[in-house]
Amino acid sequence: MSAHAKNSPAHVAIIMDGNGRWAKRRGLPRLAGHKAGADAVKRTVEAARELKISHLTLYAFSIENWRRPTDEIEGLMRLLKEAVANELDELRKQGIKLNLIGRWRELAPDIVDALENALEVTAGNNAGTLTLALNYSGRTEITDAVRKIAGEAVTGKIKPSDISEDDVAGALYTAGLPPVDLLIRTSGEMRISNFLLWQVAYTEIWVTPVFWPDFGEKELLMAVEEFKKRRRRYGGLDKEV
Repeated sequence: MSAHAKNSPAHVAIIMDGNGRWAKRRGLPRLAGHKAGADAVKRTVEAARELKISHLTLYAFSIENWRRPTDEIEGLMRLLKEAVANELDELRKQGIKLNLIGRWRELAPDIVDALENALEVTAGNNAGTLTLALNYSGRTEITDAVRKIAGEAVTGKIKPSDISEDDVAGALYTAGLPPVDLLIRTSGEMRISNFLLWQVAYTEIWVTPVFWPDFGEKELLMAVEEFKKRRRRYGGLDKEV
């Protein structure tokens, strides 16, 4: 099952890190970094479309982020609502479908309403899929999947002994999405941070020291070019070995 990654990845996931440090280095408040990060999201979505990456998944807000100061969280939520409103026409124009994963329905009602509207407006788009992980945690996702499957077992819909990896994958938030080919992390941190724990089992990982607000087409292209050089063995041996 060895394969050389000759083609561009179909599904790229990004841990967008470094907004706060970007702002601190410039003597700016953290929220300024998040605003600059929102601009980086727009650039990256456009770059992904140009590179014909059909699925882009962004780690936008984790469950752990609720531990941050209240004013920062409120600012992030305002930015989220503004971004959805401001970019909706562009997503529709480009034919990009919005998808959401995580416990996003637990966010404030006005934000949930805005997100549901965006989902509805872009539902018929088929030029690409932008997935935002909101109020997301990889462990919570797996826990929710276990609860779903356990419920089916209790009602007799499935036997515990028959539960397969496909059943687990189908109970995850990402059911229906293709496998993640490439995981990008900005700001140089070497950790997954509770993101897509099941999905990245055999994903290629590329880390850049660039802070997220400075990320754009150049960095995405570098990641894709590196991906093309990788040999994906999936636990097996290369034929050349």
